[in-house]
Amino acid sequence: MKPVIALVGRPNVGKSTIFNRLTRSRDALVADYAGLTRDRIYGTVREENLDFILIDTGGLTDQTDNMSDLMRKQAKLAIDEADLVLFIVDGRAGLMPSDTDVAQQLRSDGKPVRLVINKTEGEQREMVAADFYSLGLGEPQVISATQGRGFTELLEEIKVCLPQAEVLFEEEDEATDDRPDDIRLAVLGRPNVGKSTLINRLLGEERVVAFDEPGTTRDSIHIPFEKDGVNYTLIDTAGVRRRSKVSEKLEKFSVLKTLQALEDANVALLVLDAHEGIVEQDLHLAGLILESGRAVVLAVNKWDGLEKSEREWVATNIERRLPFMNFAKTHFISALHGSGVGLLLKTVRQAYQSAMTKVPTSRLTRVLEDAVSDHQPPLVRGRRIKFRYAHLGGKNPPRIIIHGNQTDATPNSYKRYLENYFRDVLKLQGTPVMIEFKTSDNPFRDNPTKPADTAVKKNRPPRRSRKD
Repeated sequence: MKPVIALVGRPNVGKSTIFNRLTRSRDALVADYAGLTRDRIYGTVREENLDFILIDTGGLTDQTDNMSDLMRKQAKLAIDEADLVLFIVDGRAGLMPSDTDVAQQLRSDGKPVRLVINKTEGEQREMVAADFYSLGLGEPQVISATQGRGFTELLEEIKVCLPQAEVLFEEEDEATDDRPDDIRLAVLGRPNVGKSTLINRLLGEERVVAFDEPGTTRDSIHIPFEKDGVNYTLIDTAGVRRRSKVSEKLEKFSVLKTLQALEDANVALLVLDAHEGIVEQDLHLAGLILESGRAVVLAVNKWDGLEKSEREWVATNIERRLPFMNFAKTHFISALHGSGVGLLLKTVRQAYQSAMTKVPTSRLTRVLEDAVSDHQPPLVRGRRIKFRYAHLGGKNPPRIIIHGNQTDATPNSYKRYLENYFRDVLKLQGTPVMIEFKTSDNPFRDNPTKPADTAVKKNRPPRRSRKD
């Protein structure tokens, strides 16, 4: 089991910047904005023969509002599972009363704590560290996360505190080569449709901050877990609003992280609000998922409390406004009470298996022949389009490449017919099917004169004149 280290401190002391530098990633959203991180963000650090899990947490404050209470709860959960706590303070701002409060709280938790002074650019180490000795946490580590200064000494200190974190990377690589790939599931939707509540319900714990306020989630949170012997990585994303509604620069970065999460995922779980029905932004998100080619599962949340007539209206509205996603299975759920949530992961597995399917060329060619036999392609300039064979050109989504003559003239209606035919015969559920055509080149297209005729003319003996 890898050791766990948690980053704890006031808001805007640079915890996320330290997290990104140690994990060599951009998983944590960074901006000069207090209270940006709200959830626990996990990452893996592999530096200087060290291998451990790092947790970024939200800033601890003395405020008593509901959001601050939830952030403190998330930080407390990170501290409880950590083997070592790095207490981050701001060297530029100096010792603050809230730093003293956090230090007292950490001492009461009984976890090993190391003090780290960040934001020390251009400052003398002794002068910066002088005020923080009063916290009683021993010799502080002085670093600059933006410049990367002091991280070598910090990693050496971690080696002393966590000797079990030292590993030989070669042995670790061999041990992890045979691990099965995770099913990466991105949960998308508009703000306040219940994405974080649904993820907490799937995990069975308060893993991410769920609050009745649009825009609670600002970053993309990757959460690995195992269910029924299958490994998953849940990705909680920020809600995506219409572009005209996005004004803050912070929200623009959140939207970009959401779109990146969609590209990294195998399956997209699109969460809809049953009380509001299908709105324009839902259609926009569905279009983005379809363009990405990802397998998709629809989850209509807040289904509890609706009357029978309202439920019928919602179901009819989905069929009417999302006809281009008729291949995706729809679940009507209540993330708050858990009804219908238990069947989601089964459908996700089916969609993943369909998206990653492998079909031999002989099988695809037989299906193509059956499709043409049931419904012939149209005539083009008096000649019928002829398909020769089909093969699999890729997965996630399945790309079926069809070779033949005049295939570039195949109308979209017949292409959709082939997509549905392949999906039905191959039993592909929850994934789009991409059909591509390849037309055989005509060697005589540019030279209408037959090569045989030309050869005859060239090899013909010269004609004798009558005088001869």
